[in-house]
Amino acid sequence: MLATAAPLPGYRRNVGIMLLNPRNHVFVGQRRDMPSAAWQMPQGGIDKGETPREAALRELGEEVGTTQAVVLAESAAWLTYDLPEELRRKLWRGRWRGQSQKWFGMRFTGEDRDININTRHPEFSQWQWVPSDRIVDLIVPFKRELYRAVLEEFAELLKEEKATA
Repeated sequence: MLATAAPLPGYRRNVGIMLLNPRNHVFVGQRRDMPSAAWQMPQGGIDKGETPREAALRELGEEVGTTQAVVLAESAAWLTYDLPEELRRKLWRGRWRGQSQKWFGMRFTGEDRDININTRHPEFSQWQWVPSDRIVDLIVPFKRELYRAVLEEFAELLKEEKATA
């Protein structure tokens, strides 16, 4: 995992969202397209002409089925990870080595019933709120270092979690 000032060439430009509920638990979804347990925070590509922030808000609606959130923080750097070789060939027809991601910490302002993962193009088969100290263990191994960096970057947002959990 690399942290850079700009997205790297050869990597897909992408955003990630650490969505927090009022208890500071983190939203994760089980990927629909993976045969084994593969939880992740919402993420998605940046469309042409779109800012990372605009992409993050759009992806929240597309993957989580809600726009009821406010942006609290944006990662200082682009966080880049490589896909395993077997996935690299399957995804995006081998065009990208991995993804360069700009991450956003967001506060969910709705209620759980406002989340609807059965969107037009569903990415998740189920979802849950989890304490931040459980996130890394739920994530596929090749993204764990990146998720540790995201949790460290947004540590200030998570400070209240221990007191309210």
